[in-house]
Amino acid sequence: QVQLVESGGGLVQAGGSLRLSCAASGRTFRDYTMGWFRQAPGKEREFVAAIPWSDINTYYSDSVKARFTISRDNAKNTVYLQMNSLKPEDTAVYYCAATILGLRYRFYEYDYWGQGTQVTVSS
Repeated sequence: QVQLVESGGGLVQAGGSLRLSCAASGRTFRDYTMGWFRQAPGKEREFVAAIPWSDINTYYSDSVKARFTISRDNAKNTVYLQMNSLKPEDTAVYYCAATILGLRYRFYEYDYWGQGTQVTVSS
């Protein structure tokens, strides 16, 4: 069982940066692959990035690979998403998620979800 709480969202101008955090509670946090998804108004939930507990392999969507970085600190039970060179199309609610299946990129493969944090990028 994992509980997730996102933070760090806000309003930023295009080209700026934000760092999202996801605080997790649970005894087996390190056993979970953590992912970030986002959902913009009128659009489907979109995969952003994922990272296993080992922090060796990561997976990014093509739209963010050159700009975003996912990381985790298992000692702090926290996952981060560093977002640089933000674009207006990055505007969305960003969700942290966890799965025990391993490195995954489909939303239905994740079992636990945070409440989301709003990211708004102005042009």
